[in-house]
Amino acid sequence: MGEKMVKYGIIGVGMMGREHLCNLYHLRSEGVAVVCVADPNLASQQISTEFAESFGWPLKVFSGHKELLESGLCDVLVVSTPNMTHYEILMDILNHPKSHHVLVEKPLCTTVQDCRQVIEAAKKRPDMLVQVGLEYRYMPPVAKLMEIVNGGRLGNIRMVSIREHRFPFLVKVDNWNRFNCNSGGTMVEKCCHFFDLMRLFVGANPVRVMASGAIDVNHKDEVYDGKVPDIIDNAYVIVEFDNGARGMLDLCMFAEGSKNEQEISVVGEIGKGEAFVPENLVRYGVRVEGREGVRTMRVEDDRIKYDGLHHGSSYLEHLNFLATVKTQGKKTVAVDLHDGLIAVAIGVAAQLSIELGRFVSIKEVMT
Repeated sequence: MGEKMVKYGIIGVGMMGREHLCNLYHLRSEGVAVVCVADPNLASQQISTEFAESFGWPLKVFSGHKELLESGLCDVLVVSTPNMTHYEILMDILNHPKSHHVLVEKPLCTTVQDCRQVIEAAKKRPDMLVQVGLEYRYMPPVAKLMEIVNGGRLGNIRMVSIREHRFPFLVKVDNWNRFNCNSGGTMVEKCCHFFDLMRLFVGANPVRVMASGAIDVNHKDEVYDGKVPDIIDNAYVIVEFDNGARGMLDLCMFAEGSKNEQEISVVGEIGKGEAFVPENLVRYGVRVEGREGVRTMRVEDDRIKYDGLHHGSSYLEHLNFLATVKTQGKKTVAVDLHDGLIAVAIGVAAQLSIELGRFVSIKEVMT
């Protein structure tokens, strides 16, 4: 007798929702099917339906998440709606009588307070798994660098530097991502990925944040309902951790002329490691061997069947979450709600630091 089919529903089928749909299609051999979607936007409904039909998946389409919840059609939910809607949708899912496992896109919520309320609600639902979509952890070169760090080959980590030089924010449905009030701000919306990675590499919790950023190039000639976008397009951020380690983010969103979108450097007391995306290269070496001893390797993951928008990391994220779901909750999720909260808290502190021009403590944004 075959394994039971795991039925998915996707709430929000704009760009990222359709990305999840494609990833799940490529996981169909693992016993996965997307059976329903919910989105109030008619164009998104139509495009996602056409996608699914091309895959041979007939979809039940709902205009809202509450109707999808009431349908009882699915076992697992993917929440890929605009950031400012995550809180309400997650609370409705967690308070619903039927149990659904959930993968929610980053950021968990746009405020620390909303993240905390979601965490409290989730404590009352031990029957449900909730994972936060911080999928950069799964990028093959990042995962390899993490393996090197965890193996002790670099010693005690003291510094993490992450550079993201990339293209501007993409156009989303109704241009919701052009405004801080919807996205939580660039430091929350985009950079929660990197704050999560910093925390993993140093193995410690953040204490305070200092940031400098501005809107210098992008979106300045755009106007929506009489309002000009207010999202930051470049910044430097320093994060201090409770073990004395430091992290630094160098963000530029008008740097299309870059060979790599992400460059990560991790320096320990005895060695240094680097990861480059999308070149998929990892370099590492130890101090006693000097420059001549630096090793360079190309890192691939042959499990990836679909590269998608994030170099295969979303595929691996789904593969990992599906394996956890199939244990019937006997395993904990790889990226839990606390991880989501801390990534948002660092982003909120960075936004506030830019606004106030001073260090901001994590305690300050957590109270």
